[in-house]
Amino acid sequence: MIRHGARILLALVLLVAGAAHLSTLRRGFRIVVPDWAARVLHTDKDTIVVVSGVVEILLGAGLVLLPRESRRMGAAVAAFFVAVFPGNVHQWQRGTSAPGLDTDGRRLARLFLQPVLVAWALWSTRSAR
Repeated sequence: MIRHGARILLALVLLVAGAAHLSTLRRGFRIVVPDWAARVLHTDKDTIVVVSGVVEILLGAGLVLLPRESRRMGAAVAAFFVAVFPGNVHQWQRGTSAPGLDTDGRRLARLFLQPVLVAWALWSTRSAR
């Protein structure tokens, strides 16, 4: 029961974050995308923000709508959190402010939050034994 609630809460976090990437905080998130990411992906920063927002929404929805695929969804969410981590490191190194991450302390704390999010995704989607 606790895992189920944690999974639903994680889905809500992803849905809200994804919606923010597509609307009110879109510009602020573009600032955080490293220049190298746009070069490597052969696209622009806005596209990266939009795609990551869509992915967050799909992952959040999948956590709720695909309970039989819970483990796979958890692995996908964890992989997403790992994939965006280099951007978080870049933001901390550069001291770039973004919505809610406007101090060095907050940017550093965000780095330590990332492994917690990965663990949350994996733990909340695994079957209780």
